[in-house]
Amino acid sequence: MNSSKVAVVGAGLAGLYTAQALHAAGVDVLLLEGRNRLGGRILTVDDGGTPSDDGFDLGPSWFWPEMQPTMAELVTELGLDSFIQHSTGDVVFERMSRERPQRFSPAYENQQSMRVSGGTGAVVRALAARLPDERIRLGTQVRAMALRQHGVELSLRGTDGLSGTAQSMVGPMVEIHDSTTKSGRAAFFGFLGVGAEQRKSVGEEALKQACVDQLGRLFGPAALTPRATLLKDWAGDPFTATADDRTGGDHPTPGSSRWVGGEWERRLVMAGSETSPSEPGYLAGAVVAAKQAVSEILTRLETK
Repeated sequence: MNSSKVAVVGAGLAGLYTAQALHAAGVDVLLLEGRNRLGGRILTVDDGGTPSDDGFDLGPSWFWPEMQPTMAELVTELGLDSFIQHSTGDVVFERMSRERPQRFSPAYENQQSMRVSGGTGAVVRALAARLPDERIRLGTQVRAMALRQHGVELSLRGTDGLSGTAQSMVGPMVEIHDSTTKSGRAAFFGFLGVGAEQRKSVGEEALKQACVDQLGRLFGPAALTPRATLLKDWAGDPFTATADDRTGGDHPTPGSSRWVGGEWERRLVMAGSETSPSEPGYLAGAVVAAKQAVSEILTRLETK
C-alpha cells in the first residue's frame, strides 16, 4: 500500500488506538512505526528481555480507575483482566548513605492503582488485533513530511513482610515498586535518579550492578542474586528521545490544545500522551489524546 486517506505515525498506545478506531469507522488508514514492534514506550518482557504475554513492564504499568476512567474503560472494552498493585506491608525509606534504611507503615491509602494482567503489553496486543496486518508497517521510519497539492507526502526509511515499595535519596533508584506478575513471577521495578548523560558514561552493566547492590541494602542479601536484571533507558531510544531530551524535566502538565499551526493545521493532528488535555504523560492521557484526534480527523473528513 503506497497511499492512504490517513497516515498514523507511531504505534504507541495513542497511535494504535487512533488507527484501530479510524479503521472501525471505515477510514482508509495506515499505521507506520519505526521500531520492529508495536507499543512505543509500552514494553512487557520476560526475564530474558523478550516480549512476553506474562512479563514485566519496563514502561508504563499502572492506571487509576477513579482518576483515569478513560483507561479503565479501555481495559474493560478490550475484555482484559486487571489486578490491584501489590502494596500491603511497610514502606522502606532510605534517607542517607550513612544511615540504615527505615521501615514505616503508610498513614493513608492513595487511590488504588491497578495493573493489567499479563502486563500493559496486553493492551497493545488487543488493539493491534483490531487492525489487519496490511494496515501496519513496522520498521518504517517517517523521515520527512511535505505538503503537496493533493495531500501530504511522507518520506519513509518480592520480600516477606514488606510491600516491595521503597524510596531512596541515595540511589541509584529513587523509587522502587513490587512488579510481581499476577501469576506470581516475582520482580522489583525502579525509577532511576541518574541523569541521561551520567547513565551513558557509567554504562549499562555498572548501572545494573549498582541497582542490585541497592536492592541488597534495602531488602537483604537474597536480593543480591537476582535471576535476571533488565534495564531500559528510554532517553537512549532513538524512536522515543533525541539528544535534546537528555536534560531532565518535570512530569508534563496540561498545556495548549493547539499544537500545530500555519499551513499544517489542517493536515497534521497530534495524538500522543504529552499532548493530552488531561493526564498527560500517563496511559490515560494517550487514550484521551487519541480519542480527541479520532474525533477531529473524522470531523474534518466529513466536511470535505
